[in-house]
Amino acid sequence: MLTCSRLAAYRKRQLNGCILLTAGRAEMDEVFRALADPSRRRLLDSLNERNGQTLRELCAGLDMARQSVSKHLALLEEANLVTTVRRGREKLHYLNAEPINAIADRWISQYDRARVRALADLKTALEESPMDKPRFVYATYISTTPERLWQALTEPAFTKRYWETSFITDWAKGSPMTWDNHGVLISDPEQVVIESDPFRRLSYTWHTLTPELAERFGWDADFLAKIASEPRSTVTFQIEPAGEGVVKLTVVHDGFGTDSTVAEMVSVGWPAVIASLKTLLETGEPLPA
Repeated sequence: MLTCSRLAAYRKRQLNGCILLTAGRAEMDEVFRALADPSRRRLLDSLNERNGQTLRELCAGLDMARQSVSKHLALLEEANLVTTVRRGREKLHYLNAEPINAIADRWISQYDRARVRALADLKTALEESPMDKPRFVYATYISTTPERLWQALTEPAFTKRYWETSFITDWAKGSPMTWDNHGVLISDPEQVVIESDPFRRLSYTWHTLTPELAERFGWDADFLAKIASEPRSTVTFQIEPAGEGVVKLTVVHDGFGTDSTVAEMVSVGWPAVIASLKTLLETGEPLPA
């Protein structure tokens, strides 16, 4: 039998769930409206073929006026299907996989996944691009605060729950980081905090790929040698308020070499980690491992 306090808590969870469900449906409506236009689908196809294009490059590859391309890109950004990153004077456009993941998780799994594989394939946004451009860009909107999201990115009590990873560091710029990655401790002088602006921006170098980590994940010696020989990459988290109680999180992982295997690995891993982080902050529980 429910007590009054438990009943109130139960009703609150129901109400919160309804609010999140309604918000999620509204966001998905925007995605479907954006995808309904063939010109916008052509823009997404262009970015899927080669990510990180400028407006000029997109216009050159499509038979559309610059103004039309700009308007379509603005609508795709509103639907979170395209995200942008500044590199000097240039504004680079990236296909954002997060809404496609949401469609796959909430809709495709209920029907015949094979018949919509072409749509699901858009979840991979890793493309051949010049080395001065990010190789993986992913943006999502989370019902939380910048302070809470910062905690979730830095505090072991949070990161362990959705990532099975935690960090030993003071989060000051230039400070070393020891990773506890799935129970494997990894220390290296080049594992450092690059940028730390609380509640706004966080950046650090990726962990060292060690024999202990290879043993934990069952990698053979040849595979370890291949990925360990690649240049060390960098991940950056950008946190932006996006309305009352909503925060936009953009994850940029770059610095990979040509034909990088590590880049392929993180392009698969990051969407799952970010989805679990989002679920933890919005519901109190991460996604099942």
